[in-house]
Amino acid sequence: MALDGAFLHLVKKELDFLEGARVDKVYQPSREQMVIGFRYRGGSSRVLFSAAADSARVHITASDIDNPAVPPMFCMLMRKHLGGAKLLGIRQDGFERILCFDFECMNELGDTVNMTLVCEIMGRYSNLILVGDDGCIIDSIRRVDAEMSRARLVLPKMKYELPPRDSRLMFTEASEEEIRSALSGYKTGDISKALVKIFEGISPVIAREWVFYATRGEDVSISEIDENIILRLVFRIRQTAEQYKNGELQYTVLRTRENLPKDFSFINIQQYGTILITQQKESACETLDYFYAARDTESRIKQRANDLFRLLMNLTERISKRISNQQAELAESDRKEEYRLMGDLLSANIYRLKKGDRSVVLENFYDESCPQVEIKLDERLSPSQNVQKYYQNYKKLVTAEKILAEQIKKSSEELVYIESVFDSLTRARTDLDIIELRMELAEQGYLRASKMKGRPPKEQPPLKFRTSDGFQVFVGRNNRQNDRLTLKTAGKTDIWFHTHDITGSHVILFTEGQEPTDTAVMEAAMLAAFHSRGRNSSQVPVDYTEARYVKKPNGAKPGMVIFTNNSTVYVKPDEDAVNSLKESR
Repeated sequence: MALDGAFLHLVKKELDFLEGARVDKVYQPSREQMVIGFRYRGGSSRVLFSAAADSARVHITASDIDNPAVPPMFCMLMRKHLGGAKLLGIRQDGFERILCFDFECMNELGDTVNMTLVCEIMGRYSNLILVGDDGCIIDSIRRVDAEMSRARLVLPKMKYELPPRDSRLMFTEASEEEIRSALSGYKTGDISKALVKIFEGISPVIAREWVFYATRGEDVSISEIDENIILRLVFRIRQTAEQYKNGELQYTVLRTRENLPKDFSFINIQQYGTILITQQKESACETLDYFYAARDTESRIKQRANDLFRLLMNLTERISKRISNQQAELAESDRKEEYRLMGDLLSANIYRLKKGDRSVVLENFYDESCPQVEIKLDERLSPSQNVQKYYQNYKKLVTAEKILAEQIKKSSEELVYIESVFDSLTRARTDLDIIELRMELAEQGYLRASKMKGRPPKEQPPLKFRTSDGFQVFVGRNNRQNDRLTLKTAGKTDIWFHTHDITGSHVILFTEGQEPTDTAVMEAAMLAAFHSRGRNSSQVPVDYTEARYVKKPNGAKPGMVIFTNNSTVYVKPDEDAVNSLKESR
């Protein structure tokens, strides 16, 4: 899943058209990401730079990336130095995972100077570094001091030095003799790991694909390599090199059956067989943008809403523990009939009791066999007081049973509500989504209402889709919007959808007086499944009914409704299908 140097070289070639373009916008959506907008004759493009350890990369992006209201310090520094700058070119040394963006800028005195933005893609050592025309570091998105690394410091005013480079072969230029000679230096171990060490700029998935072809899928170690395997391996490496140089590439994204991105490459990957699903893309930038988009959005949301995630998790744990304790107390209420029986037996045999008795054995006349029952007594109480004590315990448990049943019901409803907010938070994509969820939690008393400067944010519209046969579909972003959508926006004959016993968004299929088609119903149900906690499941049950049969009970929390006259369908959430149904803005 790492971005290798060979793939990065393909990205560089796709970015070369930006030479001569001007920096239009600079913003920093998260701690380790930077977006630079370029304008050029005939259009504009946005380039995403990421120094995150698990998703370091650079590429053109078409994703909607939120611009924070308050820019971080590094973002302000970038705007100061690169605002309006002209891109002179992009450099890469061989297949090194480093791209250098050279800019022509204007300094504070109005003089023209050259600066370089260095994008280092090296796993947990990834960084984005701005270097001045004197070769010294102006600043970096991640500073590296002596406590973090003794080998290489990255701090302002220090001379920028490239990371040490290993002497390795480039697969696009290596001859058969060089490949054979390099392999001969390894006597044991995994062939693919040896290839990663031999060749510069290839990821483990490429090396494994070469080995998969050479060994025909068999598990073979280096010590077991024969001449036929070497010939096939050399052939496959040379074939990949020719395809690479000729541009005959297959940009491939690998996904699990649950639609989770697993890996990517610039060649077709066959080593996983039918375990993973392959999907082809048109370019290197499109491949990276597609592969990382969802993960990056989730990462940014977690950073900005970390306190909400902690609050909701703590609430979930607290309410679950409360329900568990209440259920334990309710189980104790099952003894109420036992107390009533003891009271009846003592009352019927009160003449046999004496103050000071610790217990008494009586016949249970409620049972046909009249078994002997030993009943404990409080020696400090009179016979009648002992009788009343058992009746009081009975009444106490009867009352507790009613109260506990009601409390458990309320706690369970509260837990469902908190889970629904958590689900909405995991699907939040912008700062405004998070703000609306904060406002909802404040209204319900879970958060202290904060004083907002300026005007309150304008309410967002619901997500809008259109089925393949022309019906419009709205999807709620959060519980408050779910209520508005279902109870105010939807007409009586419009169709309401919601996942069965799974938290998720309310979905409305607008019929406009027509009979909805089976296709429209299934696609709307699929949208409901995708915008729920069941989005990664293979089969999700979705209830649907006309909006007139959906009611909100008095006092119910936001998003909580009851419904009747419903039917249920089972659908499989599909992200590509969902994206194809989005209405163009």
